[in-house]
Amino acid sequence: MKIVKVPNPILSTPTQPVTSFDSTLKKLIKEMKETLNVQVDPQGVGLAANQVGLSLSLFLMKPDPDGDITVCINPQIVEKVTMENKPAVTEKKKRKKSEPLEGCLSIPRIWSPVKRSKKVLLTYFTETGEKKTQWFTRFEAVIVEHEVDHLAGIVFTQRAIEQNASLYEEKEDELKKIEY
Repeated sequence: MKIVKVPNPILSTPTQPVTSFDSTLKKLIKEMKETLNVQVDPQGVGLAANQVGLSLSLFLMKPDPDGDITVCINPQIVEKVTMENKPAVTEKKKRKKSEPLEGCLSIPRIWSPVKRSKKVLLTYFTETGEKKTQWFTRFEAVIVEHEVDHLAGIVFTQRAIEQNASLYEEKEDELKKIEY
């Protein structure tokens, strides 16, 4: 499957719920898994259905390159735990920790630090139609929020701009700040 890139309008349009857990859906998920697995530069950790041109509320998540893929159908974030809910971090500790950069297969070579929740509670259906409610933390929480944003028609650069975060473009193995 081909990854859809910005400014394709499907990436800015909310997706439709999956209504049928049939062989067509299973085939789509298999193809999306293959597509996610072959992403190497950069390594793909998540893939929403609209990133492959389909307006369906479905995403895949693979936080570990050697790990399993989690399929989330009709996902809904029901609770978020943000940094404000945690004990205060000292300025010294804050400065030592570098902000991780977020990227997207649909926006190649663009990166930005995006503030995301440290923990999210997600309700979703598996590919067999089983309903699950599960907490995701740290990196998995970031992936979940990124992919749920995709399904709502929001790309990470919009979040970065909303947060007044810097955007960087990767050129010749270096990151150059983008002025906007």
